[in-house]
Parts: sequence; C-alpha cells; structure tokens
Amino acid sequence: MTTIKEESQELQPTILSYVKDLPNLCSLAGLACTISAIYFSILGIYYAAMIGMVWAVAFDWADGLIARRMKGRTGADSKFGGQLDVLIDIVSYGVTPAILLLSFGKFDPIYLAGAFIMVAASAIRLSYFSTYGLSGGAKYTGLALDNNSLILVLIFLLESFVSEGAFSVILYVSGVGLAALNVSQIKTPKLSGNPINVYILAVYTLVITGIYGFKLF
Repeated sequence: MTTIKEESQELQPTILSYVKDLPNLCSLAGLACTISAIYFSILGIYYAAMIGMVWAVAFDWADGLIARRMKGRTGADSKFGGQLDVLIDIVSYGVTPAILLLSFGKFDPIYLAGAFIMVAASAIRLSYFSTYGLSGGAKYTGLALDNNSLILVLIFLLESFVSEGAFSVILYVSGVGLAALNVSQIKTPKLSGNPINVYILAVYTLVITGIYGFKLF
C-alpha cells in the first residue's frame, strides 16, 4: 500500500526540471557570465572580466523581472528560484570581485585580507537578507550586492589613467569600502524592482560593454 510520504515523493519534481524554468535559465546565464569574469580576471584580461561582471548583473535583474511577469509559477518554483539566486549572488558579487582584487594585486598575500572581507561581507549580507527580507517591504538594509559590480566596473575605467600600483590601492579601498556598506545599516531602494531602472541598466550594460570591448581590440 502506497503511503502518503511515498506519494509526496512521487509528486516531487526532479532537480533538473527547474532548469527549464525561464527565470532560472536567466540566473544560470548570469552565472556563466560570472565564471567568464573569474576566468579572465585570473588570466589578467581585465576588460573582458568587466564585461562579464556587468552582464552578470543584467541577467540577475532580468530573472526577477521575468519571474514576476510569468503566470503559473508555483510557490516551489519561486522558492527554488530565490535560493538559486542567492547562491549565485555570492559568487557573482562576493567571490568574483575578490578574485579580481587578488589577480590585480598579483596574488600578493596582502590582498588576502581584502578578499576575505569582501566575500565574508557578501555571505553575511545575503544571510541577513534571507532572514529578514526587505526593510519595511521596500528597502534593503545595507547596500545591495549587485551594486558592487556596477560600481567596480565603473571604477575600473580609472585603471588607464593611473599607475598600476596606485590603482591596486584604489581597487583595494573600493572593494573593502563596498563591503562595509554591504553590512551597514543604511537603507537602499530595491532598484531591480522598477522597470525603468531595468532599462537604465540595459543602457549601462551596453555602454560598459562597448567601452571595454573597444579597449580589448
């Protein structure tokens, strides 16, 4: 005789069935951009890394926008997508900037402290958000992690105008400074929730891609 538990397990979807969900595919596309950013950071091809970082944000914002407009998604679909998003965020906005810092600093041990602070702040920030959500249902507590990448790719434009040593200090201070803002008590709006901001990000992404693409060639 089939038990209730066995029936529940039979109804439980397979792991890979969630890959077919369009918002999750968008999240995974962002992860692919993140992996490319890590790869090019390690190789020292930083302009390509910047393109990967900004496109990771674009896909991250797109998955939420698509999810909100899709009909027929279940609670389990939303929960799975949320968990996937959080796990990818720590790689995109914590690990990737940390590797960028380490690589630009020639993997000198002095940069390990900054890299740890950046990753640790990301983990703490995401854990806090997973526990408490939006403050008042509308604002984040602490600077949202996606801002890290958006700001860092802009700051990296300075790399062409200052010495390598000076810019490594700028990058170090910027990364640690953003980490401090991530775990601060400041309230920041949820930018990705506004369609207008999504269009602004699209333009920003294309401009950044164009600038760094030109620098590459």
